[in-house]
Amino acid sequence: MRSVYVGTAARLGLAAAMTLLPSLAFAHPGIGEAVGFDHGFAHPLSGLDHILAMATVGMFAYQLGGRALWLVPAAFVAVMAVGGALGMAGVALPFVELGIALSVVVLGAVVAFGIKTPVAVAMGLVGLFAIFHGHAHGTEMPAAAAGLAYGVGFITATALLHLVGVGLGMLIGRIGERHSPAVLRTAGGLVSVAGLALLAGLI
Repeated sequence: MRSVYVGTAARLGLAAAMTLLPSLAFAHPGIGEAVGFDHGFAHPLSGLDHILAMATVGMFAYQLGGRALWLVPAAFVAVMAVGGALGMAGVALPFVELGIALSVVVLGAVVAFGIKTPVAVAMGLVGLFAIFHGHAHGTEMPAAAAGLAYGVGFITATALLHLVGVGLGMLIGRIGERHSPAVLRTAGGLVSVAGLALLAGLI
């Protein structure tokens, strides 16, 4: 059953990437919707903190397996959209940068220690951090961008980063049952260390 979930996730990631290519290739910078989507799509890819956190959510979901493979990333995306809407509306949220950096530390540590949580707890954990990531995306929306298109852009990029994390977990899993958990946990540990460096302002 786990291989079915993973295979489905990998196919969805490929299909999503193929669907996005024409949209990005023919995007017209003079049109508000295109500018909004392009900026939104690029924003999660422009910061190491966002990339690490979102890919690690995918690895965490893979580590849990079963329904968590799609429920955990879906929870992150849904709550992040709420955070993005708050940011676009100008609603203040304290400690956003701290929350983003902590998300990298904590999610990396969860993967590093192989922590197995109930799916609901995992969804709550990623959702807590997603609000900070979403708020950062929303508040940094360019003035000329179309809000809905911008939101669709950063949500799409986030979903693809989650799929990248699931894909990394799948590739690591192919090493074999004996070695793959250690490799996955090492990857989580490196992410957590990078999060500590972000907190210290070293990167």
